[in-house]
Amino acid sequence: MDGVTNTLAISCAIVVVLCAWRMVYILWVRPKKLEKFLKNQGLKGNAYRLWFGDMKELAMVSTQSKSTQINIDDGNGVLTHIAAFNLLSMQKYGRCYITWMGWNPRVVIIDPDLIKDVLTKSNEFPKARGNPFLRLITTGIVTLEGDKWAKHRRLINPAFHAEKLKIMVPAFHLSCSEMLRKWDKLVSSNGSCELDVWPHLQALTSDVISRTAFGSSYEEGRRIFELIREQSKLVMEALRSLYIPGSRFLPTKRNRRMKVIDKEVQVSIRQIIDNRLNAMKAGEASNYEDLLGIMLESNINEVDQYQNKNHEMTINEVIEECKLFYFAGQETTASLLVWTMILLSRHQEWQSRAREEVLNVFGDNDIDADRLNHLKIVNMIFYEVLRLYPPVVGLARKVENDITIGGFSLPSGIQIGLSIMLIHYDEQFWGSDAKKFNPDRFSEGISKATKNQGIYFPFGWGPRICLGQNFALLEAKITLAMILQRFSFEFSPSYVHAPNLILTLQPKYGAHLIFHKI
Repeated sequence: MDGVTNTLAISCAIVVVLCAWRMVYILWVRPKKLEKFLKNQGLKGNAYRLWFGDMKELAMVSTQSKSTQINIDDGNGVLTHIAAFNLLSMQKYGRCYITWMGWNPRVVIIDPDLIKDVLTKSNEFPKARGNPFLRLITTGIVTLEGDKWAKHRRLINPAFHAEKLKIMVPAFHLSCSEMLRKWDKLVSSNGSCELDVWPHLQALTSDVISRTAFGSSYEEGRRIFELIREQSKLVMEALRSLYIPGSRFLPTKRNRRMKVIDKEVQVSIRQIIDNRLNAMKAGEASNYEDLLGIMLESNINEVDQYQNKNHEMTINEVIEECKLFYFAGQETTASLLVWTMILLSRHQEWQSRAREEVLNVFGDNDIDADRLNHLKIVNMIFYEVLRLYPPVVGLARKVENDITIGGFSLPSGIQIGLSIMLIHYDEQFWGSDAKKFNPDRFSEGISKATKNQGIYFPFGWGPRICLGQNFALLEAKITLAMILQRFSFEFSPSYVHAPNLILTLQPKYGAHLIFHKI
């Protein structure tokens, strides 16, 4: 008996020692070996600090940068407000530097050629997995790799073809008309009023997603949007602290709430899908031209073509794509629209030029999708807004296999960071007015403005460029054109310029503008 007890004790001791060594290796030995390997090649960065890496300093610098008010005309202030830690690191260590995301090193690249290389070679540089909490809102095609990604891309692609987008224009128009009718009532008493447009634009883009994704109104999808918005805030809270493996399973108040939200969203979307499938089986849904209908139709066609169910998306995969479309479609377009209205409030000359163009093309008539291509000035404005206030301010990739890039040897598993904000504001690439609002730089299109360099990627780049970018730009064009036909707008004295990152770039205190009826 004593022998068995001794054997058990020894076995337990060995397990404890092995686990302890594993922790020491992950938290200290591996990071220090990688640090030495990277620094021997000339890559600089902060020295690795046990457990937290640069996370504490990142949080401290971010808090300090947001403690002071900034002026909308102060490009340096805006950049510091949003990307303070990356800016300081670049100034200290150069255009390729190391930052520590906990015990994992990330090589941040501020080099157009290398950025283009990374984003073009999606197999060699797949998306970094990142914090597991992110999967609660950004799953689906953005997190998939290889054959599975290719399958989803193939099945979803038809929904974003130009002809399909044209069919969605009436939905854009209807949602915007409903918003503008509310504004008309507010302005009608004395010809002007103060309005925080941010919640209105969020409601608008939510309504558009509901109509174009499910053919339903915002009222029917409101609960899903409220839940996803709450989930976004909870996820952002989680991202601000170091993720400890397994911590998402702990029964904390936040974790429990996130789990409840995720389940309720999935149940709500599944009910919509089940209703649609039942309608399709009954022959009642053959002409649906919304995202869900197109995905389900693509699924059916794929199975018919290959006679193999492995070629279709499962219902759970369809749910994840719908969740992604809800989140990404709504957040991206709302962000683009609100910063456009804020910048046009500051730059009245560009607001006047855009309005003149809209009235020349459409007059007071409804917006015609075929003539939207004539809105050259509006396009220039949107491109410049996306340069200065991209919805997503950075991207992360990982090295799939050992590789040499830009003269640096990077081992597999290393993360690569691409700071959209830093390169979009860089005077070396954009000139001395890089931090100024100047849509004229896009007067001959994006290629001319960038000289075909990898210095402009608000929607990503390469094979994994955002599928919904044309959807977002089309919706934004229609909305801005309809607003300009009816109103002029300027800053309210209560407006405070405070860009804030909650997964996407948003105005922290809203966007209080004064509207005048035209």
